[in-house]
Amino acid sequence: MKRKRVMAAVAVASALAVGLTACGGGGGSSSNNTAGGASGFNAGADKVVNPSDTKGGVIRMANSGDWDSLDPGDTYYAYSWNFVRLYGRSLVTFQSAPGAEGAKLVPDLAESLGKPSDDGKTWTYKIRSGVKFEDGKTVTSKDVKYAVERSLDKTVFPNGPTYFNDYLDLGDYKTPYSDPTPDKLGLKAIETPDDSTIVFHLKTAFSGFDYFAMLPSTIPVEQAKDTGSKYKEHVVSTGPYMFKENNLGKNFTLVRNPQWDQKTDPVRKALPDEYDVALNVNADDIDNRLLAGSLDIDIAGSGVQAAAQGKILSDQTKKANADDPTVARLWYTSINGDVAPLDNIHCRKAVEYAADKTGYLAAYGGQTGGQIASNMMPPIIPGAESFDTYATPGNAGDVAKAKSELQACGKADGFETNISYRAERPKEKAAAEALQQSLGKAGIKLTIKPFPTGDYYKLYAGKPDYAKNNNLGLMITGWGADWPDGFGFLSQIVDSRVIRASGGNTNLSVKDPAVDALVDKALTTTDTSAREKVWVDVDKKVMDDAYTLPGLWSKGLLYRPPNLTNVFVSNGYQMYDYLALGAKK
Repeated sequence: MKRKRVMAAVAVASALAVGLTACGGGGGSSSNNTAGGASGFNAGADKVVNPSDTKGGVIRMANSGDWDSLDPGDTYYAYSWNFVRLYGRSLVTFQSAPGAEGAKLVPDLAESLGKPSDDGKTWTYKIRSGVKFEDGKTVTSKDVKYAVERSLDKTVFPNGPTYFNDYLDLGDYKTPYSDPTPDKLGLKAIETPDDSTIVFHLKTAFSGFDYFAMLPSTIPVEQAKDTGSKYKEHVVSTGPYMFKENNLGKNFTLVRNPQWDQKTDPVRKALPDEYDVALNVNADDIDNRLLAGSLDIDIAGSGVQAAAQGKILSDQTKKANADDPTVARLWYTSINGDVAPLDNIHCRKAVEYAADKTGYLAAYGGQTGGQIASNMMPPIIPGAESFDTYATPGNAGDVAKAKSELQACGKADGFETNISYRAERPKEKAAAEALQQSLGKAGIKLTIKPFPTGDYYKLYAGKPDYAKNNNLGLMITGWGADWPDGFGFLSQIVDSRVIRASGGNTNLSVKDPAVDALVDKALTTTDTSAREKVWVDVDKKVMDDAYTLPGLWSKGLLYRPPNLTNVFVSNGYQMYDYLALGAKK
């Protein structure tokens, strides 16, 4: 049965933290050459390494799992949002620049950032002239409208965020595939008065709407070329590259799109001639190929595995080609209150106390992999506070406290449940094994269940009925901020109203009306410092509920082979900026 999700009405003034004031500005990205030729360990964290404007060459990438979807309207991995800009142009994008500059929004398909009216409930964009699809058709505002409309259909496209679903004034509209309007004009909340203008009407004011315009779901789609769930097999490009081949689950190749015009694009340099991407490659093999120079990028962007970390850090030459940036990402485990006995808060608290987080840290490679997390929001998020609701000596767990909570929940002898992780990610497997060992000391027996990365959220951990019926009491996951503020980090992982029965969820466990109310309070608080404190209150309430077990505030040792040019970490995507890369011939 379909569940209608309702986002409470909120009114947000124009002073949203890290909103338009921080992300407004000019219509182009910073030149990659302005940062100079940085080199050495961590040089790429905030500067450009090997700057170059030389075109040509091939960039070779690999992914240890499969893509959730190459369809811009059906994807929610950070690496996918980073990569999709090569073949698609959203209305707005993160600036292609190193460090903090990479978290600023700039116009892409649109001529400028959005123009608000009606006290922030209406947003208008003008489409750049001369932008074409790979088939030669000129992109119009109607193509953007259709792209957003189709992304609303979470039955066909279960992945991806729900911001447009939650904030647009949808009325009874659900999908363009069964358009209820007699004249087939589509969603009334999006108007296209002419081919270059698109107007969005919201249920409630939101001053950060340019962040929504940044979503891949605003990448244009020709209605005549849309094949629904099969569109991922051949996305029609509006970017500098298009698909030459696409073998789902195996590999795909991007080559230059002859219809792309540099004059219409202030963001991209499009240096390489080709991108070759291999899928479902063993993670350690990816690392070995990176170090050998036969591969250029591990596309997941979360850092090399433990064995490669040792090789890199013990070799000064290799270390000079590595970066270990601090990013707005959390590795954690969801504690599923739909699965008995974890529907009892004391059983959930037993998990919190029993967990040895030093094992979690070791699973991710020690200090180069991150910092032990005591709560949800990473310290890099503005206004975040660190606190520890379930402190244990040395972060190594407290069996006595865990057993006391088990006694309180009526499971003095412990209980059994399953723990899931993404099968192609060795660090998550190691984390699951570490939790299995530490929780076992308190009598909580875990059976480890791996699931494929590409469908982890769509069919397994992120599908509530599947998780409940298959006893997924613990689900290893991770989350990077959609943008760097409390809303951009927390809303999609703690608000129960974004959970949908069809799957594709990123909130796997937090279901508390009190948390939802605090989210709404944050969105109605116009003072920046006061609003940041409300997001801390959200964080504290989530921890009080014991629905999440924080593992690490993430770092990740990234390796950049010497043949790559224009290499830098983007704070917008929290990994190397794939749009900027070049390759030495």
